[in-house]
Amino acid sequence: MHMTKPATILLVEDQRMDIELTLNAFREARLANSIRVATTGEEALHYLEGEGEFSDRQSHPLPDLILLDLKMPGIDGFEVLKMIKTTDKLKRIPVIVLTSSKEEGDRALSYDLGANSYLVKPVSFDGFLHTVKEIGEYWIVLNVKPPLNA
Repeated sequence: MHMTKPATILLVEDQRMDIELTLNAFREARLANSIRVATTGEEALHYLEGEGEFSDRQSHPLPDLILLDLKMPGIDGFEVLKMIKTTDKLKRIPVIVLTSSKEEGDRALSYDLGANSYLVKPVSFDGFLHTVKEIGEYWIVLNVKPPLNA
């Protein structure tokens, strides 16, 4: 099954090293996707709402998939997740929580707020590369997306 265009992925991550690791893993996995990066929860919300510098949807399309870190200063991943899943035009976009947190409470709250998946970041690059390949294979290639709300 081939998509007509590469998927747009929104990576919401505040740690520069984790951003680089994720981008490198997607390149290494040869996943031809357009990856947009928001380094704060506030920036992610502006992107998703199409506000300010993100108002042009041709240049800043809604993502097909969101990779969301939880632990960020200011507006954290839980608040971003809650906003996504309570906004009609966004709630069907799959959200994968990609975090270093193994806390049961974080996992439970993520699912309660509507996360589609919860993945703990592997420590090694090889482990992370494997995870990215699995994300690409399942969420971008195999998964049949729901229609987005207008």
